[in-house]
Amino acid sequence: MEYEAAIRLGVFFGLFIVLAGVETLIPRRPRQHSRTSRWVTNWAMSLLNSGTLQLMAFLLPALAAGAAFDAATNGWGLFNLLDALLWAEVILAILIFDFAIWLQHLITHKVPLLWRLHQVHHADRDIDVTTAIRFHPIEIAFSMLLKIGLVYALGPSVFAIVLFEIMLNGTAMFNHSNIRLPLGLDAVVRRVLVTPDMHRVHHSVHRHEHDSNYGFSLSIWDRIFGTYIAQPEAGHDAMTTGLRWQDDRPAKLVWSLALPFRKK
Repeated sequence: MEYEAAIRLGVFFGLFIVLAGVETLIPRRPRQHSRTSRWVTNWAMSLLNSGTLQLMAFLLPALAAGAAFDAATNGWGLFNLLDALLWAEVILAILIFDFAIWLQHLITHKVPLLWRLHQVHHADRDIDVTTAIRFHPIEIAFSMLLKIGLVYALGPSVFAIVLFEIMLNGTAMFNHSNIRLPLGLDAVVRRVLVTPDMHRVHHSVHRHEHDSNYGFSLSIWDRIFGTYIAQPEAGHDAMTTGLRWQDDRPAKLVWSLALPFRKK
């Protein structure tokens, strides 16, 4: 617990710098907006989200890792009642939490009120590494509450939760990045992990395509539940990403934050 925040931040910024550099050198698609306008907005939203989580940590006993520590101390949750080996617990916890994130993501597309919040993420016209940190603060708070509840129900170790959070953040940045992977490598990687080409389909302007490929880390859930689409109908070069606002408004902070509250 003592070094959890430092480890997560170190991995996050390290991966961000690497992925931002790679997508600059070998981009998959040309940009619609300059990096400056979009990145300022997306990073500002990330900072607001961090502030939201800090406020939640002040008001609640703990966030995800703290909840795991609290559950272990009090013997709460399934894993704390079982005498399972640590490696087995970690694998099971990662699978369960990754499925839970997949299911939550699907629900945000199906429930109109939740979609109002989640569309802030989808409105981004350019998909790159900063899209992974572009979420409305209310959605981030909602997601954390669900995660804390699941932590108390399952009682995974702090190590398992920290490892999962690092994996989730890292793979989300990877599959949102504008990186041109060789097609052969993409085909191999996507058997296990969500690749940029696989996730880009999810950011298509067409509803039937953005209601697919919900995975952030593991690609297996979309294959199992029939929500997998291999490639966009228009192809990656010609496809349109974002939603119906195909102008510069999604790159503006105030407009993006107010989007869930606008009349249709």
